[in-house]
Amino acid sequence: MPASPASTSVCRRPGGPYFDDLAVGQRISSVGLRLTDGMSAVHQSILGDRAPLALDPRLAMAITGAQTQLAHSGLVWDVAIGQSTFFSQRAKANLFYRGLLLHRIPEIGDTLYTDTEVVGLRENARREGRFPTGMMALRIKTVDQCGRTVLDFSRCAMIPMSSEDVSTGHAQDLSTIPANLDVSRLKELTSGWDLRAHPPCESVATGDVLDGGADVVTSAPELARLTLNLAAVHHDYRATGDKRRLVYGGHTIGLAAAQLSKAIPQLVCVVGWNSCDHIGPVHEGDTVVSTIEVEKVELLDNGGQLVDLRSKVYTVHPDGKGDDQVLDWRVVGVLA
Repeated sequence: MPASPASTSVCRRPGGPYFDDLAVGQRISSVGLRLTDGMSAVHQSILGDRAPLALDPRLAMAITGAQTQLAHSGLVWDVAIGQSTFFSQRAKANLFYRGLLLHRIPEIGDTLYTDTEVVGLRENARREGRFPTGMMALRIKTVDQCGRTVLDFSRCAMIPMSSEDVSTGHAQDLSTIPANLDVSRLKELTSGWDLRAHPPCESVATGDVLDGGADVVTSAPELARLTLNLAAVHHDYRATGDKRRLVYGGHTIGLAAAQLSKAIPQLVCVVGWNSCDHIGPVHEGDTVVSTIEVEKVELLDNGGQLVDLRSKVYTVHPDGKGDDQVLDWRVVGVLA
């Protein structure tokens, strides 16, 4: 199996490491998780994404040549994120993702393994009345049972210190983590596809602004459990310091992806993220809406388009006081 034994240098505190337990270079490898029809069905029932490659095996075969059912790209990244949460079990928030690139689309029946490495640490400035924390950047690489690369990306989480009188001196500049994707790698993924096999739809153009609609957030702990996410704030309200659990950030992203697929019926699949910033918290029962901006359109030789989209996601206030932005997601999709 491609997964290596866990590093002996990783802190084994019950409940996961605090910020002052962390050091750049620490890494850990997950056990494998097999993608199944049951997982796919539960994931679809929670998020409702209409991107066709994971819904229609016949169409997926016509477009990609796949001989078996493909997994939804959202399920793939949710599993990878869940497998990466050893270091972020005590996280107070996940702050951003950078440079998520889908190298291949796994099939149902494939097993995913994720290697997670601490690549950057920055202690936050102390504030009176607030428990001290730090920012932790992780590099996450996911492979399948054959060792083939599936995903490669970075994310950043905020982790508390073990006590108020601890200081680490970590002061790395985490803004240098690259966000822009290698477009040539995205084209490699889709180079053999026949996007003309997709039913014709109205095209989009640079500058278009689309309404993504609205979705209520439900089954939040179920999605976290499905993907083996260890972050306590998604399971236990006491870990948040509030009376409500935080919704897993990928849940909000998944609903934003579903809104992309509704607003743009010719969206075949999402193949990468340049960046994703979590701006505000989301709780179960919230209603999220999105505005989608078409930032760039590039024609592909196989009858489709590679598009850069920006999804701005908000939670809606029932009392009409105005919406709060919770997500700023810059995503790359393949259109037929």
